[in-house]
Amino acid sequence: MKNRAPAIAFIFVTVMLDMLALGLIAPVLPKLILNFLGGNAASAASWLGIFGTVFALMQFFFSPVLGVLSDKFGRRPVILLSNLGLGLDYIVMALSPTIGWLFLGRVISGITASSIPTAMAYIADVVPKEKRAGAFGMIGVAFGLGFILGPAIGGPLGDISPRLPFWVAAGFSLANWFYGYIFVPESLRPEHRQEFALRRANPMGALVLLRSHPELWKLATLQFLAYVSHEVFVIWALYAIYRYAWSQSMIGISLAIVGIFTAAISGGLTGRIVAWLGERRTLYIGQFFGALGMVIAGLARTSVLYIVSIPVISMWNISFPAAQGMMTHRVSEREQGELQGAIQSLRSIAFVIGPFLFSGIFAWFINPKHSFHIPGAPYYLAAVLLFTAMLLATRVEQPQFEQPSEKPIEPGEAAPPGGIASGAVAPVVDPAEENV
Repeated sequence: MKNRAPAIAFIFVTVMLDMLALGLIAPVLPKLILNFLGGNAASAASWLGIFGTVFALMQFFFSPVLGVLSDKFGRRPVILLSNLGLGLDYIVMALSPTIGWLFLGRVISGITASSIPTAMAYIADVVPKEKRAGAFGMIGVAFGLGFILGPAIGGPLGDISPRLPFWVAAGFSLANWFYGYIFVPESLRPEHRQEFALRRANPMGALVLLRSHPELWKLATLQFLAYVSHEVFVIWALYAIYRYAWSQSMIGISLAIVGIFTAAISGGLTGRIVAWLGERRTLYIGQFFGALGMVIAGLARTSVLYIVSIPVISMWNISFPAAQGMMTHRVSEREQGELQGAIQSLRSIAFVIGPFLFSGIFAWFINPKHSFHIPGAPYYLAAVLLFTAMLLATRVEQPQFEQPSEKPIEPGEAAPPGGIASGAVAPVVDPAEENV
């Protein structure tokens, strides 16, 4: 195992299967809840909201814990344990006899799905600093593919049985665990490990790390604004139904288009744009396109213009890997897991705040009791938040990287601390070419 190359392909597949599994159950979870509640739609809507909130809260509390545990014990055991737990959890949900058991399964899935920050830390361990943004962009491809395939597979399976997608999701997660257990090595070197401390593992303690460096705090602030803005998509389908009378099929097509552009831009453009413009410029250019796309979506009076907003908004995807890469440069190699846990906590807070914020604004501005009617108001608010983040990004310093030495490594000579020998080829992030 020690002689194997770090398997970034495994990380890619792990994230994709996590998203695929979540996408598989997304179309059928409401139906299963309805079955438990005897078809009471109002009660089902309330339970669905509770399920979403508890999932976000579990992410908030346990992402820092798993991040700090990975700094102590390594990335491999944390990722494998999460994959195993997620697979077993889907089996529990597939067999659940009551809604209480289904709720318990959702709690467990919120905990086990918190492995994504550890996967990000794995990348930070094995990829040189100047190439991390491109590697994180490949994770965006994994998100996009999971977002495309999950609902597309889960919907037809749910027509056969609302419990079948849970079994398929369990199979994917357990297969990934087995592959990782057999083939995937550890990425965190012993000298970079750090003792476990409760003050670092609790969510608020983890967020303290984000204030340890002025530039890191700026990046955390603008990323939080971006995460909150992203939650405007909670109204995507409802907005389209209200304003354009879209069918379920049209909504599904639009979401597939979102996934396609997300995967194409994250994997095809991010690395090239970062190499051309640098991380800081990529960050605020991406946020500009995101804000512009939000304005287009809010102004769109026809379905065609609403669809046109998708590729514009999707250009926003280049900013997330750039910010993620810049943040990893501001902490030591011992703190990469803790950093990713803190970032995930920010996402979780946004996930709790955003849906209530944007759905509430949408309901307010379409309420016939009011003298004004602005259905695009949520998108305009998201645009304002992103323009604010863009302005903050222009004030962040671009990190400087040391150039690799041309001196070859002599036989028996240790490689530099970054884990990549000077003059050696950096790990390839394309899973099709990765040596696993």
